Amino acid sequence: MIAVVGSLNLDLVTPVPRHPVPGETVLGGDIVEHPGGKGANQAVAAARLGGQVALIGRVGEDDAAGVMAAAVRAEGVDTAHLARTPGVPTGRALIAVNPSGENSIIVSPGANSRLTAADCRAAADVLNRAKVTVLQQEVPDEANHAAAELAGGIVVHNPAPAVEGVVPPRHVDVLVPNRTELAALTGTPVPDTIDEVAAAAGKLSGAGAVVVTLGGDGLLLLEGTARLHIPAFAVQPVDTTAAGDCFCGALAVALAEGRTLEQAARWACAAAALSTTRPGAQPSLPHRDEVEAFLKR
Repeated sequence: MIAVVGSLNLDLVTPVPRHPVPGETVLGGDIVEHPGGKGANQAVAAARLGGQVALIGRVGEDDAAGVMAAAVRAEGVDTAHLARTPGVPTGRALIAVNPSGENSIIVSPGANSRLTAADCRAAADVLNRAKVTVLQQEVPDEANHAAAELAGGIVVHNPAPAVEGVVPPRHVDVLVPNRTELAALTGTPVPDTIDEVAAAAGKLSGAGAVVVTLGGDGLLLLEGTARLHIPAFAVQPVDTTAAGDCFCGALAVALAEGRTLEQAARWACAAAALSTTRPGAQPSLPHRDEVEAFLKR
């Protein structure tokens, strides 16, 4: 089983010809609503790829709460530990996507910011039994730290969104930042080259392994003294909104199935690449048979 501790957001997505600079208004296209949030995306990604998944999180007391809960349940995700929060809105994400598929996102956390260590302790049995527990930073640190303490299996932490000064939980087996998040964690400039990424990642301590996702440059895996660059799969991206979440969900499934970290990272890289060829967050997440077919091309 896979446990995901994280956020649920209703995504409001609009295409834009280009991202605005400060003080500028850009006319966008028609707005579309999609279920999203890093926690929900990671949970749905894992479920579509064959994982048995439980989601621990909070929604508000509004119409969006029902939409979000129904969306993840429809994918087979266990929502027994998804709590409603009176007097608080469900999280929202405002997303602008340019013609190259690059996005700019503003998140209003809402109920996600009310997830507590007590919520995680109430789900202690799920966390203890999970082969992999997935964490990210759209919920409070206290929830992540409690979940990591209670986790009985591998802990995967995706430190997103990047927040300078945030210390990842102590019990992290695999840390999965992108370039920007790596820079925030280490207090270094955003690395460009593979060597710069490796140098910045070398400043991290505490995690058993680090997997730095690099978008079109693939990923860099650092485990002990080993360093491995895995190139990206060649695709034409449409929308990169949930690519990182897809990667984390896929990585969790592969690790839960007993694959090595290298094998899991390669498989997750394929799933994430496939997700970028479709618009939306959860609508873009592939099913297992699609990933297997993609790998056979």
